[in-house]
Amino acid sequence: MTPDLTLLIIAKAPLPGRVKTRLTPPYTPDEAARLAEAALVDTLRAVLAAPARRRVLVLDGVPGPWLPDGIEVVPQGTGGLDERLAGAFGACAGPALLVGMDTPQVSPALLAPALAADAWRAADAWFGPAADGGFWALGLAAPDPGLLRGVPMSTPTTGAVQRARLTAAGLRVRDLPVLRDVDTAADAAAVAADAPHTRFAAELARLAGAGRR
Repeated sequence: MTPDLTLLIIAKAPLPGRVKTRLTPPYTPDEAARLAEAALVDTLRAVLAAPARRRVLVLDGVPGPWLPDGIEVVPQGTGGLDERLAGAFGACAGPALLVGMDTPQVSPALLAPALAADAWRAADAWFGPAADGGFWALGLAAPDPGLLRGVPMSTPTTGAVQRARLTAAGLRVRDLPVLRDVDTAADAAAVAADAPHTRFAAELARLAGAGRR
């Protein structure tokens, strides 16, 4: 483990109408929020099981009963997502690895390359590309908010632009596996099938068992 590593999770409180809106339809806003909560819980559990000095939830909203012990909570800053991500890294004094709440299949094993004792000897940054063209993880040995500000978010080229920003700054970038974000109902089904033992998969199955197709 890198002794001074901070694990960051950036998330929204899972409230109906504020999260996973692209799941509606076929899911109702309440159902989409329950799926979002399950995905967030899976992510927090993975982070708790991974080696790190600090584990910090950078939250838009108010913590709920879904928050486990062992996770610090700080509020997200203002502005676009690039500014909020930049602010999260700007609050870190040493190496930091950030993940979102859209990949409930994340696990300590998937994060392990960036968390090993030698993770930063041959790398200045770790990059986790998402199948939709974004990214699900970003690690910086020396967090610099300027590496994120101005990167266009939520586009098919977000990941490519962000990774190019890192390499243009002269950073040695190593990659984590490609993961699929949960944005649509098709994404939800695929991710649950790939990670059947997650709370997310259980919640999706519960909705299907209640007559949801």
